[in-house]
Amino acid sequence: MPETTRQRSGLLRALMSFAGPTFLSRVLGLVREMAIAQVFGVSAATDAFWVAFKIPNFFRRLFAEGSFSLAFVPVFTEVKQTQAESELRVLISRTAGTLGAVPLGAVLLLLTALGMWFAPEVAAVFAPGSVDQPAKLGLIADMLRITFPFLLFVSLTALCGGVLNSFQRFALPAATPLILNVCMILAAWWLAPRMDIPVMALAWSILLAGVLQLLIQFPALRALNLLVWPRWGAAHAGVRRVLRLMVPTLFGSSVAQINLLLDVVIASYLFEGSQTWLAQTDRLLEFPLGMFGVALGTVILPALSRHHVDTDVRGFSAALDWGLRMALLIALPAMLGLMLLAEPVLYTLFHYGQFTTFDVRMSALSLLGLSLGLPAFVLAKVLAPAFYARQDTATPVKAGVASMIANMVFNVLFLAMLTWWWPSTPDLQALPWLQRIGQTPGLHLALALASAASGYLNLFLLWRALRKRGDWQPQAGWGLHLLRLVVACMVMVGVLWAGLQWWADFEALDFRVRALQLTVLVLAGITSFAAVLRVMGMRPGDLSGH
Repeated sequence: MPETTRQRSGLLRALMSFAGPTFLSRVLGLVREMAIAQVFGVSAATDAFWVAFKIPNFFRRLFAEGSFSLAFVPVFTEVKQTQAESELRVLISRTAGTLGAVPLGAVLLLLTALGMWFAPEVAAVFAPGSVDQPAKLGLIADMLRITFPFLLFVSLTALCGGVLNSFQRFALPAATPLILNVCMILAAWWLAPRMDIPVMALAWSILLAGVLQLLIQFPALRALNLLVWPRWGAAHAGVRRVLRLMVPTLFGSSVAQINLLLDVVIASYLFEGSQTWLAQTDRLLEFPLGMFGVALGTVILPALSRHHVDTDVRGFSAALDWGLRMALLIALPAMLGLMLLAEPVLYTLFHYGQFTTFDVRMSALSLLGLSLGLPAFVLAKVLAPAFYARQDTATPVKAGVASMIANMVFNVLFLAMLTWWWPSTPDLQALPWLQRIGQTPGLHLALALASAASGYLNLFLLWRALRKRGDWQPQAGWGLHLLRLVVACMVMVGVLWAGLQWWADFEALDFRVRALQLTVLVLAGITSFAAVLRVMGMRPGDLSGH
């Protein structure tokens, strides 16, 4: 078997081992959102929870899934490829000790302590539109005191997951988010009715999940003989390299998350419920993004790091080429499917209990806007590891900062455009702009569109830098791949559009009929897409190079 073919086969197997548990996690994530929508609906309390959850969750993705993973895996892979197992144990021990002690641990512990102590001030910073609502602001602060320690536990979990991924053990780290979803589902359906302030149950479930996610990693590390006691290691060469790489990757790896957090600030000024609508649809977008975008990035990073250490330029380029083809093959039809099926999906998943028809229509707007950016988000997850595998942090930082600034500009621009264009009453038109956007439902669409636009800018900047450096040389067959993809997407859109004409009124149906019809539509779209690809000559072996 040729080396490129063997590499692609290995990457595809790794992707499947990661995607399986991730799929289950995303399904439970949807059940989680259904439970929250059914029990709590859309209100000031749910808006408060999503703010209290997004702030530590942002730092989780920034430190744990973002900068730490992308800094640690290349260094760990280099030691694994070139040194003895004893050195791996030392690196893990010193990194864990530093993560839990100093200097990074000091940062995390200090950040956690400050977040808990100054919770009211943090709430005011990230939800300034709620300052004149003391009850809501106080609820955010109370929940922040409970959710902030989640950051410390999940950062240590990221260290364990990075070690396992480097040994091609992708399944357990991918399954870890299951714990968070299960805890939140139980909190909504079982704990919330037993509490004086029901929504506080969700905050406690996040803290519990953080502890459990760390503990579940230990048996797998013990099996690899890599479960070690943390030791202070700030002077260790490997740890210092990880820390040096982390600082710039804080921006470069998490542009989308920074943008989403800035959206939380702006959404606090919008119509009540906007934060919940954006959070619900962000979960739907996370289904394909987490299942495939994060999976591709996670799987490809150790392979790219290994090729860089071995100075295998052709292998590096081939692995990246495979990742880009897979990303497009998944992201483009997923984008179109989410856009066409936005309301059927939302009616089927959320339109029960306290979640109204108005909430469905408002959520559909943000899902439409965010879905437009899905290809950019997924492709960026593949391109970013190409830089971090070479321990190049400067390029993603430049692209990230430019995109973050652009996102804020797009937010204001799209808000101004929609406020001018959106139908409103004469009474609303007479109000100052800031009051008007707070009383006009639907303007959260502007934030979703801004996130999509800044995502494409980030993608373009990364792609341009990669091409200039010559790290990616397109392999043969790209023209045919794109032709197959475009034709298959066109046929899929036609099939879904016809199905929606036949089944137009999801609102009037009960859950079983909604679920059945939505399942038929999804299967029809997938089947038509796959059938066109096969008719045009694509075979399963093409995905692995056979």
